[in-house]
Amino acid sequence: MKIALGSDHAGYELKQQIKKILDELKLDYKDFGTEDENSCDYSDYAINVSEAVGKKEYDRGILVCGTGIGMSIAANKVSGVRAALVENLYSAKMTREHNDSNVLCLGGRVIGPVIAEEIVKLWLGTDFIGGKHNRRIGKIMDYENLNR
Repeated sequence: MKIALGSDHAGYELKQQIKKILDELKLDYKDFGTEDENSCDYSDYAINVSEAVGKKEYDRGILVCGTGIGMSIAANKVSGVRAALVENLYSAKMTREHNDSNVLCLGGRVIGPVIAEEIVKLWLGTDFIGGKHNRRIGKIMDYENLNR
């Protein structure tokens, strides 16, 4: 599994911790930035990561900003992306099983490193269950394709 990773300044510290998790899991990833805690625009990183996932250059993406909200809004503008803002384990599991999310958005100022680690591991390790959820995802994708 190849992971595209990005953050703004508010998510930089948590992103660095996520990189350690990905290393521990022996997953291939690319850090799309930012490189420090200097103020920057979350949308730049959200779009770059999401474009890479939408074009299937990466299997999944993880984005971190202060709340995760800005990243999730920007990421969901990119074709082929189903970004989910997650703050708990139940949502991490459901967004993979039911929504086949391919971009995880986290809030570096909202959740701590321990829960973030659990969320990342659960989200990465959970498969889409398909079934009736294929139909629902299909409707979203049909709408997305209709409005390109």
